[in-house]
Amino acid sequence: MKNFLLILILGALMGCKPKKVIDRNTKTTENLEEINPVKDRFAKMEADALKEPYIGIFSRENDSTNLFPIRSTGVSTLPILQAAQVFLNNLSSSQIKRTTFNIDDKEWRKWSNVDNGIYDRQGVSLKELNENQKKDAFQLLQQSLSAKGLQLSKDIMKTDQTLREINNGALAFDEELYFLTIMGEPSSTEPWGWQLDGHHLVINYFILGDQVVMSPVFMGGEPIITTSGKYKGNTLFQDEQNLGLALMQSLKPEYQMEATITTSKTGNNNVAEANKDNLTLQYEGIPVSKFSNEQRKKLLDLIYLYISNIREGHDQVKMEEVMEHMDHTWFSWVGETSENAIFYYRIHSPVVLIEFDHQRVASIPNADDGKPTRNHIHTVVRTPNGNDYGKDLLRQHKEKHHHKD
Repeated sequence: MKNFLLILILGALMGCKPKKVIDRNTKTTENLEEINPVKDRFAKMEADALKEPYIGIFSRENDSTNLFPIRSTGVSTLPILQAAQVFLNNLSSSQIKRTTFNIDDKEWRKWSNVDNGIYDRQGVSLKELNENQKKDAFQLLQQSLSAKGLQLSKDIMKTDQTLREINNGALAFDEELYFLTIMGEPSSTEPWGWQLDGHHLVINYFILGDQVVMSPVFMGGEPIITTSGKYKGNTLFQDEQNLGLALMQSLKPEYQMEATITTSKTGNNNVAEANKDNLTLQYEGIPVSKFSNEQRKKLLDLIYLYISNIREGHDQVKMEEVMEHMDHTWFSWVGETSENAIFYYRIHSPVVLIEFDHQRVASIPNADDGKPTRNHIHTVVRTPNGNDYGKDLLRQHKEKHHHKD
């Protein structure tokens, strides 16, 4: 019995979902033997990706790299700067050492949406902060995000509490195991930024003057609708799901066929998640230039669901950028289009890449039938053509001011 309990504890600590239930009589440890290979596989994926210098997501080698000029937006970032300074000033020296990185450190690219038993994160977690420090951390998020974006982030964190409850208290799931790092020194003139990294929630936030780049952003959740426990009723991504389906259904049949990559939705379809910073991604589906005015409005409303997670003012700056490239925007689809369909969609333009995906069951006990489900969703927002993490703005800033690496 002692050996059996030890196996259960080790499995919870590692946060790895076992393939097989432990047999009480034979005490099989097959699940434990799989833990390190899974973690090693994710570590190798990251290491391989980081061997390549950052280039960005492009559709062709000759795509434009002059889409993101340094300019004034007229929207102050001073509240974000002040919140970051307060946050840093109230950390201990050891916390500061773990939390601060150079502006072009590879830490920007070290993120993953998987749980904490599989991926080791840098920085300081919300869980280890005292109450005042925690308030400082959330103040930084509040000043950087819209009220909607902040609430969505908190609701995503809640799903990890739910996963802990339904997985017998597994320690890999925790609503406060979300890690903050600061890149560069918060400044009104020099580039800097912050990253929040945790299970189903990753935000990269770059600032130069009054310009902001919030990407890559990963937001997901499982369960999508919480039916029990502390956060019963917590619900995620219903608008992103339903408006996406409504847009697809609004297209005439021949345009639906053109938008559809495949009607077969048997697995996970997101292509721009972690370790995909240098992805080559062709435009697929249907060009938005074929949409009616009403369908264009539906598409803009859908895009805004994702862009509106950034702070007020900068959401409009980004939407203006998106609208400038509407005739070069593509919409693609995987799956069926019935009312309860399971699907994936992608919105791809020179200045924004958005993905929505119904994923397979990952952490809900006794629910995995191998098929994607509406109860597990991943979303990704990227800035193609070299400006994820504000990299293109950083490059231009260095060239202008003759910075040396």
